[in-house]
Amino acid sequence: MEETIKTFDDLVKLIEESGREYDMEMIRKAYELAEVSHAGQKRLSGAPYMSHPIAVACILVELGMDSESVAAGILHDVVEDTSVDLEQIRKLFGQEMANMIDGLTKLKRLPYSSREGQQAENIRKMLITMADDIRVIIIKLADRLHNMRTGNYWKPQKQRDKALENMEVYAPIAHRLGIRAVKEELEDRSLQYLDPIAYKEIEEGLSLRETERTAFIEHTKEQLRERIASVIPNVYLEGRVKSINGIYRKMFIQGKNMDEIYDIYAVRVIVDTVYDCYNVLGIVHDLYQPLPNRFKDYISTPKPNGYQSLHTTVIGREGIPFEIQIRTWEMHHTAEYGIAAHWKYKLGISKGDTLEKRLVWIRHLLENQQDNEDATDLIRDIKSDLAPEEVFVFTPKGAVISLPAGSTVIDFAYAIHSAVGNRMVGARVDKRIVPIDYKVKTGEIVEIITTKEENKGPNRDWLKIVKTSEARNKIRQWFKKEKREENIQEGRAELERELKRSGIEFTEEEMKNFLESIGKKQNCQNEDDVYAAIGYGGIQLWKIMPKIREDYQRARKAAQTQPMPPASEAPSSGKAVNGIVIDGMDNCLVKLSRCCNPLPGDEIIGFITRGFGVSIHKRSCTNVPKDLSSAQEPERWIQAHWAGEVREDFKTTLEIVALDRGGLLADVTQQLFNMRLFIHSLNSRSIKEGKAIISATITVHGKEHLQTIMDKLSSVKGTLSVNRI
Repeated sequence: MEETIKTFDDLVKLIEESGREYDMEMIRKAYELAEVSHAGQKRLSGAPYMSHPIAVACILVELGMDSESVAAGILHDVVEDTSVDLEQIRKLFGQEMANMIDGLTKLKRLPYSSREGQQAENIRKMLITMADDIRVIIIKLADRLHNMRTGNYWKPQKQRDKALENMEVYAPIAHRLGIRAVKEELEDRSLQYLDPIAYKEIEEGLSLRETERTAFIEHTKEQLRERIASVIPNVYLEGRVKSINGIYRKMFIQGKNMDEIYDIYAVRVIVDTVYDCYNVLGIVHDLYQPLPNRFKDYISTPKPNGYQSLHTTVIGREGIPFEIQIRTWEMHHTAEYGIAAHWKYKLGISKGDTLEKRLVWIRHLLENQQDNEDATDLIRDIKSDLAPEEVFVFTPKGAVISLPAGSTVIDFAYAIHSAVGNRMVGARVDKRIVPIDYKVKTGEIVEIITTKEENKGPNRDWLKIVKTSEARNKIRQWFKKEKREENIQEGRAELERELKRSGIEFTEEEMKNFLESIGKKQNCQNEDDVYAAIGYGGIQLWKIMPKIREDYQRARKAAQTQPMPPASEAPSSGKAVNGIVIDGMDNCLVKLSRCCNPLPGDEIIGFITRGFGVSIHKRSCTNVPKDLSSAQEPERWIQAHWAGEVREDFKTTLEIVALDRGGLLADVTQQLFNMRLFIHSLNSRSIKEGKAIISATITVHGKEHLQTIMDKLSSVKGTLSVNRI
């Protein structure tokens, strides 16, 4: 699509047509500064860069935003992309405008380990400003929307990255703010890049039915107008088609075809009063047959974003199901523009509906991040907490609790109060006892069963069950406060498991330095604080381990380039380390090589690595020279042997060749199970001549134990050979 170039004259004309009063002197001054600052800059399309901020300002006028918002829309890129700084903005336009521009300016040149971390930190910065001035995010949404309208000039990967960010962050925020028009256009334009084939299929399907759809909607509007107008004055009707992304979600996620989606077509009935809304509902249900379980009353129970309307799905004489939405003019304005419809935001929105109540979710998001240094959690919280689909659940006293779809009874308990969640031992839904991971549904009455035991608290496994960030962070806070010693033990064990799984072996001194390094980044005062943070979930190892592995490998390579220490510096004694005696060395780091996985009983030999102790190989390993005297560095090979009876577990892999038959893998698995072995992995594949190979990685206690296992496996019907690899 070709980019429509917007000029300042277009903006002025749009402002005049809006009928609202604007501070044209401020807007013109902002334009003049931006035009000079962006002089010579071009868009990817080749258009003058100023066409973008002007287009953003036009969107803001269409949304009904105020003069400051429009001026900030024009200036939103000057600090980031030109030589203008925030101090100049403050002098020319005041502190309020400078704060808005600062909230819209991306952080640069900061030491983040990933693009996701940088992205998340920019979003967090924007939300912090947004908590004080909601206009910041509305300007950002307008900026995003115009960029998506001209996204065909981006490279394919950037198109997908921006589209995914919209789906995960900006569209959910637009939804929570109630700005339907922006939300739906962002989603549709993003879907075009994320799944272009499905997008085109739906677009063509809608296009083929356009004539039929138009005729159907007009006929339905005429029927309704004829019945309603004689009873209720000032009725307005309009048709609506579901967004492409809305259809996509039902077709490709719920597995429906277009004919099974009942709300593709909708007719809106807009009246003057709430009383009229319910009267219209009665007329509609008298005129058409309502479908069971397809009525929703969002007037008595508004959505968290302030949306109010009556929804009912009916079926006409043509046999086509369609949705009818009934609302007042005030509800309609809020449904289309959300919080942007009330741009005199400091005065509050209406009686009993203050800005503070409407924006409490922003503060919740930020509060949940206070104890977490990792900003990428913010993206996950936005995805889970601001999901477009919500459920409305009732307490036994009739209070309504709104939760993201997929929330459990645990999320419900913590949404009521921290103390209710912490003392929860079970739940009843519609008076039935349900499992602790039960996902609540709209309309259900949920009763939380609590205990009076003083020491009772949440279970660590709940962290894997809950959906909302509020519940997750309250659980972590409880463990942080109440179970320090348990957290330290749990954290130490978890770290040891992760280091072992990653093949990382630290000396005592290296471990101390490692914990100190983590502690500085996570504001921990000592080693126990680090272990405790890992234990209660404040430090999430799955996020930091990739960087730790990378640093460890880099240090290892660097150490291998260092010269060998003189032989005289090596300890002369030969005490056992991990069940292995190294001739002439004591208390050195010993590591079993992965290339041959030596077991007690195997003839072994050691290789002195540079900086990482001695690597133990089987003497028959392919990496060990047959004639050590002819090796490149013979002095680095050293004699080693097992120290008496070794009581340790070792991992090894067996390869079983057998005649291919049904039940072969089951018989091998049963034999391993009968021997009470820990199985790390087990897989099979067919080969030529009617044979199959089964590979089993298991834990054994030594060579003798291994031989017993191999003998047992050899007795499985059809087995031709069992070999250790």
